[in-house]
Amino acid sequence: MNWAKVGGVSVAVAVLLYGTVLVFEAFDRVSHSNSDTIRPFVITMAPVWALVIWAITVVLRKPER
Repeated sequence: MNWAKVGGVSVAVAVLLYGTVLVFEAFDRVSHSNSDTIRPFVITMAPVWALVIWAITVVLRKPER
């Protein structure tokens, strides 16, 4: 396994986690109830996390020969 790729992926996931918290705080700041926070947050971040998980599997996949 290429440790440079693993390090890059780790940094990217850490940045994404920080961004996820910032997005949640942005939705929570302007909401009046839990459903005003959770539903838009999940609709926004679920596709982002799905894309990131797919990208991680592609980046860390062993090359075919």
